[in-house]
Amino acid sequence: MPELQQVFNRHRKYIFFLLSFYVLGWGFTSYQSIFLGLILGTSISLFSHWLIMRRTVRFGDAVAAGQKVRSLGTFSRMAGAAFAVIVAMEYPEHLHLLSVIIGLMTIYIVIMIDYFTQQLKSHN
Repeated sequence: MPELQQVFNRHRKYIFFLLSFYVLGWGFTSYQSIFLGLILGTSISLFSHWLIMRRTVRFGDAVAAGQKVRSLGTFSRMAGAAFAVIVAMEYPEHLHLLSVIIGLMTIYIVIMIDYFTQQLKSHN
């Protein structure tokens, strides 16, 4: 599934761009807790995206080989999100909880934007 790897690489580049923007915001503004929450949530979001991509490739390989298929790691991704929220709740003076949650959702926004831009490119 090389096309899945290409899509993931595109998403990773977008997320790294956002993370660099968040680091600049953390370093140069007075909203450090908000940007630190975005950094934490987006990092966990990228990890979850990497995990689901890797397990999807394994899933496809197992189906092609006719083997039994394990889960796609829903529990691992939920545990990562729960970890981020717990850390934000434990250190509210350093991490803004709503920013962590928005950061966790960032990958889905990136996926939707990438999908629409790829559809526009394919129609032109």
